[in-house]
Amino acid sequence: MIKRLGLVVSIALIGVGLWVFIGNLTPLFAGSDSTKVEKAESPVEEKTVPAPKKRDSQDQVLYPIRPEIGDKMGELYIPKLDATLPIFHGTDEDELEKGVGHFAGSVLPGENDNSVLSGHRDTVFRRLGEVGEGNLLVVRTTAGEFVYKVREVRIVDADDRTVIVPTPKATLTVTTCYPFQFIGDAPERYILVADLIKDNQKD
Repeated sequence: MIKRLGLVVSIALIGVGLWVFIGNLTPLFAGSDSTKVEKAESPVEEKTVPAPKKRDSQDQVLYPIRPEIGDKMGELYIPKLDATLPIFHGTDEDELEKGVGHFAGSVLPGENDNSVLSGHRDTVFRRLGEVGEGNLLVVRTTAGEFVYKVREVRIVDADDRTVIVPTPKATLTVTTCYPFQFIGDAPERYILVADLIKDNQKD
């Protein structure tokens, strides 16, 4: 009887010992696994490196290389007239004899502010008087294609400098002498003021 009781106690003690031993090992394995999961789901690098800033069209440099006076810098397409006209940088007679001139003191097409184009009424802009409010003007350059919508038609004195004033947004101002049939130096200017409505920049 005493021997049997001793055997039961021995088995009980062995069982308790095994239970304690296994219990001490479990946290070690569990801790190892949880550490691996934590590293896999939330790496330090991803939390400390900010997401790349989305590039805004106005932050981009449209023209890394600026045109020189006399350079052909693009073309002006007027859907109303189904006419495509070359644009040259500068408004001296050399440029105006070849096509539409871009006033060098103004921004380039597509950039914020006022981009000014000029042309002779008896050559490239012979039919410009047919273009009015709501019509489109499309400028294509090395930077892309920029679509403007005519917001205003103005007729001003020849010495009126308000056509080249800065503007708070991307604007295209197209100017030519007026009246169109006037013989000699025309006393006025026919002005189209257009807002940028579509910007298709090249990558």
